[in-house]
Amino acid sequence: MKLKDIYATSLSLLTDLYQLTMAYGYWKQGMAEQEAVFHLYFRKNPFKGGYTVAAGLAYAIDYLEQLRFQEEDLVYLASLKGSQQQPLFEPAFLDYLREMRFTCDVDAIPEGTVVFPNEPLVRVRGPLLQAQLIETPLLTIINFQTLIATKAARVADAAKGHKVSEFGMRRAQGIDGALAASRAAYIGGAATTSNVLAGKLFGIPLSGTHAHSWVQAFTTEQEAFRAYGEAFPFDSVFLVDTYNTLEGVKNAIATANELKQQGFKFNAIRLDSGDLTYLSVEARKLLDEAGYTDTNIVASNDLDEHIITSLRQEGSKVNIWGVGTQMVTACDQPALGGVYKLAALQQKNGDWTYKIKLSEQLAKTSTPGILQVRRFYTESGYLADMIFNEAETLPERIVIVDPVDSTRRKTIAAGSASKDLLEPVFVKGKLQYTPPTLPEIKAKAQQELSSLHESIRRYLNPHSYPAGLEESLHHFKIDLVLKLKEKGNSENGEELL
Repeated sequence: MKLKDIYATSLSLLTDLYQLTMAYGYWKQGMAEQEAVFHLYFRKNPFKGGYTVAAGLAYAIDYLEQLRFQEEDLVYLASLKGSQQQPLFEPAFLDYLREMRFTCDVDAIPEGTVVFPNEPLVRVRGPLLQAQLIETPLLTIINFQTLIATKAARVADAAKGHKVSEFGMRRAQGIDGALAASRAAYIGGAATTSNVLAGKLFGIPLSGTHAHSWVQAFTTEQEAFRAYGEAFPFDSVFLVDTYNTLEGVKNAIATANELKQQGFKFNAIRLDSGDLTYLSVEARKLLDEAGYTDTNIVASNDLDEHIITSLRQEGSKVNIWGVGTQMVTACDQPALGGVYKLAALQQKNGDWTYKIKLSEQLAKTSTPGILQVRRFYTESGYLADMIFNEAETLPERIVIVDPVDSTRRKTIAAGSASKDLLEPVFVKGKLQYTPPTLPEIKAKAQQELSSLHESIRRYLNPHSYPAGLEESLHHFKIDLVLKLKEKGNSENGEELL
């Protein structure tokens, strides 16, 4: 399903105003076509975790494929006024936008890949004006879906093989948030969604129950269950906590007994309040005693990975987890914090000038160069990730340096198996990449997560996966930072090749 099928209008103005004002400034200065390199990355794993799951690339591809300013976009831009009530953009610039076609190279890490701080998820190389304009839409797409996919992966890991159903549409941040969250949660490990439109658009399996209002609409709880069972003889999930949970379980069993002769399949009950461990244990006893040993117990009610882990440790008998608000809103961390930084500009003679953004915080100082990520691995799993500059020859001895703590280093044995993570997506604006299907992305995420040591996947104080800068790139970056600080100039950070 293409993004253009969700939104019929042009998305060219899906950006911040300052992207357009900078684009205008580049155009005025004759810099619009100057070759530039930008990297999209994040600085910290979300949720204080040990890993992140990349997601959102398919949306980004759809956006870039249709990037073209329509007449209604240009009419709107022509109407904008500055503080002196003069047109913000001159007509010749709008003519430039009218004729502009996307011609950048884009390399990206495929969806479903586990990634780590400071690694470029997307690398954009091309005309400075174009590369600048796409910053905001790329960030809003990649940041959100990566965040939700990571949250879902944590929830699915906590469920330890039990099914996770995504129930979050009603609590999501609007239509966009609900659809993107359902997609990303499926990538991360959710088995189904309650979001019917997401099911239609993305092919995600659907699941659902009924609400308390269904029970309230009938004279008795058992009458409500009977009516629902007759409507859905093979797919009923009875919500049993409208009045008294354990009495509700007994009424559900009585209904199943009554409808058994009609071929009714007692699929599941759902618990949505109260002490879920106690109630699930008692419900399991009642179901088993009645002969319904295969009937599932679904639990919902503001669940997340921590609560699910706690319930399982307490001996809960829940085997399907309905997770909504906490997953689709990433309630404990509502933003990934991804950034998009200029790393190189090409001069007229073809030489590259490396760019760096300084900060009082080392973690926020960007990395110059034309970056790639190389992952080293063995048959038993992943070893380490190295960020390196493609424009430089790598030394024979590979040492990876933590970008925040340079005393933490990892030497890679010669001949170690490796793969480069950034793959060509667009070349000169032409799509070269065939996005995998959503089930394929989901399967990749599961394989990737299984390649991480369990200490990296734990929720509290996870082990830190070795991911950092190739040693010569680290030295180059530090030398450049020191030179710039000596000059006292943090505005024009640069170093010629």
